[in-house]
Amino acid sequence: MSKTGTAANLNGVVAVVTGASRGAGKGIAIALGAAGATVYVTGRTVQEGAAPLPGTIAGTADAVTRAGGRGIAVACDHADDAQVKALFERVAREQGGLDILVNNATALHDQLIEQGPFWQKPLALVDILDVGLRSAYVASWYAAPLMVARRNGLIAFTSSFGASCYMHGPGYGAQKVGVDKFAKDMAVDLKPFNVAAVSIWMGMLKTDRTKRVMDADPAKYAGFWDIAESPDFTGRIIAALYRDSARAEKSSQVLIGAEVALEYGITDLEGQQPPSHRPMLGGPTQAHPAIVQ
Repeated sequence: MSKTGTAANLNGVVAVVTGASRGAGKGIAIALGAAGATVYVTGRTVQEGAAPLPGTIAGTADAVTRAGGRGIAVACDHADDAQVKALFERVAREQGGLDILVNNATALHDQLIEQGPFWQKPLALVDILDVGLRSAYVASWYAAPLMVARRNGLIAFTSSFGASCYMHGPGYGAQKVGVDKFAKDMAVDLKPFNVAAVSIWMGMLKTDRTKRVMDADPAKYAGFWDIAESPDFTGRIIAALYRDSARAEKSSQVLIGAEVALEYGITDLEGQQPPSHRPMLGGPTQAHPAIVQ
């Protein structure tokens, strides 16, 4: 595709976005829908008020449809392999295959961002290595055969600068490093089948969760909201990556979303250009070309 910033056409494309009741997943799903994709929206929240933050899978699916795509809500606890298996069996049955998987489901504990050493925080923070790391592997394991059969596809992992610098403690950092490595290594296995795998570092996001944190300490986060990314921003990047005729060249890479957006000519809502935080937080380490079988 030409790198002009024109919205990618995803008519006929089938996508699964995990953890899309709210936040990044919701924005990504809506952005893919706006490009014309059929989007399976997964998550655990089926009733408003059942979670501390607003949002449901049905609400996101409706927003996908209103944006111009087709949203399909599927209740799925990504800690349950049987539910994940059923999800992809349904996609195969209803669509005959899959083109895009966005691994976004992540267990974020409410005390994640509290200051203090990891041993003084709840042990439950380690659940991010189950839903967030292991769950992404399982979803990819079920999705890959559907893409391989089509000789086409993209698996994208949502990640962050926490893979490079200290951010929210070792559990969070290990999960981000882990999905980055998934992208690097899965890309090797998928390369012969024209299926790409990438990990995308997002910046601070304009979500209900972020707003709740900022409202609790406005002085600490003064000015951050103005440079934060909309949740849709990463979805538009993923759409452009999928439609890029040179997509294979980016496979296996860990990408900073704001930098890829510049390459594709993508701006955020209202024409804003989110900054890359590489100078302040560091950049990704790419895979060594050696392959040991």
